[in-house]
Amino acid sequence: MLNDFDKQLLNIIQSDIPLVSRPFAVLAERLGADEATVIERLRFLRENGFIRRIGPFFDSARLGYVSTLVALAVEPDDLPAVAAAVNAYPGVTHNYEREGAYNLWFALLSPNMAAQERVLAAVGGLPGIKRLLNLPATKKFKVNVRFTLE
Repeated sequence: MLNDFDKQLLNIIQSDIPLVSRPFAVLAERLGADEATVIERLRFLRENGFIRRIGPFFDSARLGYVSTLVALAVEPDDLPAVAAAVNAYPGVTHNYEREGAYNLWFALLSPNMAAQERVLAAVGGLPGIKRLLNLPATKKFKVNVRFTLE
């Protein structure tokens, strides 16, 4: 269960982690707490699945990365194993189940096209994959998503 402090902390860290040597001390001051409390709550939020990761958001295209959205048609019994295998690739940023013929979708960032093709070939060969649809990014429509917790 999230308390008010957790919600305030989550609202801040989505877009405003200070670039200083002790960012959690700065956050603590803003929240009227101490650094240890901020670190403890962040650890709790991570361990309980409210935070997947804390890190910078880069413009991957400017860094030379290529991205694609991939739709998979997976046999229902194989879905958990395929999802776990897809999640093991470090360039997978999202992976989610959907209804319909293409029932598993993921976004993939790769350092170049050759790396992307290797991952897609490996994923396409997983047991239970019926079809793979590669939808490479051609235009960026958003750069991030922020959720306000009240």
